[in-house]
Amino acid sequence: MDQENKKFSGDRRDYKHWKKDGRSYGGNRSGGGRAGGGRGGNDRREEMEDIIYGVRAVIEAVRSERPINRIFIQRGMQKELFKELKEELANKKYSLQFVPIEKLDRMTQQNHQGVVAEVSPIQYQNIENIVTRLFEKGEIANILILDRLTDVRNFGAIARTAECTGVHAIVIPDKESVSVTSDAIKTSAGALNKIPVCKVQDLSAVIHYLKESGVQVVAATEKTDNLVYSVDFTLPTAIILGSEEDGVSLRLIADSDLKAKIPMQGMISSLNVSVSAGIMLYEVLRQRITE
Repeated sequence: MDQENKKFSGDRRDYKHWKKDGRSYGGNRSGGGRAGGGRGGNDRREEMEDIIYGVRAVIEAVRSERPINRIFIQRGMQKELFKELKEELANKKYSLQFVPIEKLDRMTQQNHQGVVAEVSPIQYQNIENIVTRLFEKGEIANILILDRLTDVRNFGAIARTAECTGVHAIVIPDKESVSVTSDAIKTSAGALNKIPVCKVQDLSAVIHYLKESGVQVVAATEKTDNLVYSVDFTLPTAIILGSEEDGVSLRLIADSDLKAKIPMQGMISSLNVSVSAGIMLYEVLRQRITE
C-alpha cells in the first residue's frame, strides 16, 4: 500500500472523518463493438459487455490507458503483431487470459485477430485516495468489500443499496470476481456510475490498510455468535460480504476486527448476498442517523 497516504493512528472513536498474473485496471467503449447474438443451436453467442477486438485496437487502448477489465488472447498465438502487443503489455497491470480461438469466436463474429479486450464503462479508483479524502472532509468511512462475488445481478443490487445508504466506496478483487460492466450498471439502476469502485489485487492488504487507518473491518459471517445489531457502526467501518458459493473466505475473516451475523429462525441456512447487504447497510444507516 502507498505509505505516503495519511494514516489515522488514534482511537477509532475519535475518527470522524496489478505478464499473466497482474491486476486489471479499470473506460469507455471504443473500436470493435458490442457482441451478443442469438441463443439457438451451435451459433449461440455469449452475451458480452463492451469489447474491443483486433491486435492494433487493443494496443492503442493500452497505450491510451483505457480502463480494461480483461484481455483475452488466443492460446498459442505467434503472429508478428502479437509480439508488439506482448511488448506493450510488459510490466503493465492487466488481467490476461489465454483461451481457445473458439471462445473468441463466441465473443465476436468480427475479425478479432486472436485478441479481444473487455473494457470497463467506468474508471476504477484508488482506495487510499478515497480514505484520505474522507479524513480531510471529516466524514465517517462507510466502505463495502465484496469477496469473490460472481453474479452481476447481485452486484448491481448491492451497489444500488450501497448508494442509497451512503457507502463511500466498493472494493472488489481483480480475479474470481464480477467487474463493472454495462449490465452491472443497468442492474444497479445507475448506482455504479455514482459510487467509486476500487479493483485491487489483494483484499487482505486492503483490509490491513484500512485497519491501520482507523477503520474497523466487520466480516459478515454465520461463524459467530455476535449479532449485527451489537456492532457499533457509528465508527468508521468497512463491511466484508462473501461470495454466493461459500461466503467470506477464512483468511479475510481472520483479518477482520469483528465478525457479525444476521439472526435467522427458518430452515434455510443463508440469505441471498444482496439481501444480507441490505440488512447490514441499513443497520449502519440506522445507527448513524439516530446517533
